[in-house]
Amino acid sequence: MISKITHKGKSYNVDLDKPIDISIPLRTGKENVNAWYSNPMTIEPVRMGDWVGDVKQGGSVNFRNIMFNPHGNGTHTECVGHISKEDYTINQTLKKFFFMAEVITILPDELENGDKVITKKHIENCLGEKRPEAIIIRTLDNHISKINKQYSNTNPPYLVEEAAKYIDALGIDHLMIDLPSVDKEVDDGKLLAHHAFWQYPTNTQLHRTITEMIYVPNTVYDGVYLLNIQIASFENDASPSKPLLFQLNTAL
Repeated sequence: MISKITHKGKSYNVDLDKPIDISIPLRTGKENVNAWYSNPMTIEPVRMGDWVGDVKQGGSVNFRNIMFNPHGNGTHTECVGHISKEDYTINQTLKKFFFMAEVITILPDELENGDKVITKKHIENCLGEKRPEAIIIRTLDNHISKINKQYSNTNPPYLVEEAAKYIDALGIDHLMIDLPSVDKEVDDGKLLAHHAFWQYPTNTQLHRTITEMIYVPNTVYDGVYLLNIQIASFENDASPSKPLLFQLNTAL
């Protein structure tokens, strides 16, 4: 289905029948991507006496319990409630679901202490004068192993505080990254990039979101896309999510 959208005076054609899924599927077992020492996700049939919620085991229907951690077990979208004393939820704060987004690719710098970081300069060089509603950061190398990587105790790359402040200053409301966090794995609980992006607690930007542990295939080129953020209606700081990209073609 071809639709026409207009943004900042420019018109685009978008084929809504051809989404590009940049989420990582939630799967059971140790091959599922994992971070923060979370237990692997489990999906198990309900058992009540002799009845089992599994058709293969003789049940009338499949009726399963699912146990997971949205932050540790896969692609998730979070709101400021992730770091706030106040009980903000992603279902309360995310009220729009389509955005103009810019996909950028960054090779993090390596510091003397071995940390790999995304800097303000990286963001400046990639965006130039562009001011998208959402930014999608793909890091190199972009190996397919990201979809089942075990991140705990590996000190993955992260955004320095200055980079997050710059993204905030550009007015970007939705930040996506293919890492378990925008912050350093062990930072004594400072979460500097989270605080800077949401301006918490001095000027809290309730409508903003951070999406982590995405995977952007190498077949997706850097540039502008229509982004659709799909979440479950969890009254929680975060929800498993399914961000979709749609290619844009300039309308004649």
